[in-house]
Amino acid sequence: MAAVQQTYTGSELDTLFPSPSSPPNVLAPSRYPGTSPETIATLTHVLKDNHTRYHIFFNNQGFHNHITHRALALYAMGASGSLIEQFYKKDGAIQRPPVEPPNAITEDNFCEHLGDENFYTAYRTFFGKVFEEKGLSATLEEYIFSKKYNFIEGRDASAQPVMLARFLGGVFHGLIHVGYGAEMGIPGMVVEGLALTSMHGYDFLPSYLFEPSGTTAVEEATTRLASLFLNTKTSIAPSQIEQHTKNHAFSILAKIKQDSKFAPKEIKKYLKNFGGLMSDHGDTIWRYAEQWTIDPSQPGEIERKMEECIWTCTVVYGIGGWNKDKGFTADFFYMHLVTSSLFLPSVLPYLSQKSQVILLRAYFAWTLAWWITFGANSHLSLEAKVPNPFLDIVQSAIVHPNDHMSKIQRAFAHFSATYGARPKGYGKDTGLEGAEALDGSLFFLVAKLTDEYMDGSTFSLAGFP
Repeated sequence: MAAVQQTYTGSELDTLFPSPSSPPNVLAPSRYPGTSPETIATLTHVLKDNHTRYHIFFNNQGFHNHITHRALALYAMGASGSLIEQFYKKDGAIQRPPVEPPNAITEDNFCEHLGDENFYTAYRTFFGKVFEEKGLSATLEEYIFSKKYNFIEGRDASAQPVMLARFLGGVFHGLIHVGYGAEMGIPGMVVEGLALTSMHGYDFLPSYLFEPSGTTAVEEATTRLASLFLNTKTSIAPSQIEQHTKNHAFSILAKIKQDSKFAPKEIKKYLKNFGGLMSDHGDTIWRYAEQWTIDPSQPGEIERKMEECIWTCTVVYGIGGWNKDKGFTADFFYMHLVTSSLFLPSVLPYLSQKSQVILLRAYFAWTLAWWITFGANSHLSLEAKVPNPFLDIVQSAIVHPNDHMSKIQRAFAHFSATYGARPKGYGKDTGLEGAEALDGSLFFLVAKLTDEYMDGSTFSLAGFP
């Protein structure tokens, strides 16, 4: 198909890509000092130019265009406009233009072209109109979390829209892209992220997630006010949230490690085959995810479960990548668990209570599946004591040539600032061997290991066979 460079008026692009706004709540990442008018001008130019010039995939294998991810991470970390421009030119060299779609996407044909990258710009135009009409919350509720856009009666399983699965598919890139938009108040990132979501493939998703909850509108509002503090600037501080160990996320990891179905010899055939694992064992993985208790009637529950996701992703990446003989391996796919979890605090405030629970549980299920796919052989025995040069790590990440380094180190820096005071014993009594040794220094330790591993290397794609 013919390449196309879409044309927009200046006002249209200004609406899609305004200057970034403040974080939506106190648990979302804060911004580093260093922003200037030049930085903002360069950033918005990069976002707009990328939007008009490039496809969301830089090749026909579905590899993602990370231009906006790196640019926004660099901006948030205080990088100069000249550095943002420098990396834009570098990253732009491998991109390809979008193609002219055969026809427009409408409500009537929305499901017919899901997964077809030739319709990327058509879905982008569609979601641009939807977002302009409905805003972020209503758009996410309808197109990601409603039954209508996940399961349609009478359709074959392989032809279901399953937009939530697509949102988390492609190693969480839909969530990441939309997450940047939610965190920084940039509609164009949301629109692109939902169009990207529409390009991802089908993965197992249980239909019962989208059945009516049975709660009334009054109960919904009351429960949300009682349990969710993310929407306010005076959110509960992490140190004030009581930690519960019953059915903790770590407890689910421990159970899976004891399950003979997921023994190393049994899962070896699924190494680097996420789709195959979900096809054969998706129902089992979801049963484990359902054992992870989420009770939104409890004050601070959404924050508590979000934090469990963040710790789990960090443990899988940092300690799952550790071997006493080989040392640390920075795994490419586990890395995306960390970078995607950074956006949970920015996306969750825009959702209803039911959708918050669905997102957290689905995100946890996907995390379990990626952990299993790449080995599930981690053990908690990381011992390291080093001084705290976190600013050196951040500075190194800003100028690192790998486009994922700024994103993962930004995530660890935020997690360290937010959860670093957790005392030893955070994971005590969860049933996961060695978890009692964990404390808030984990985030710095893993950031340091990543910094050292990536000095002259790149993220590993080998997994842990």
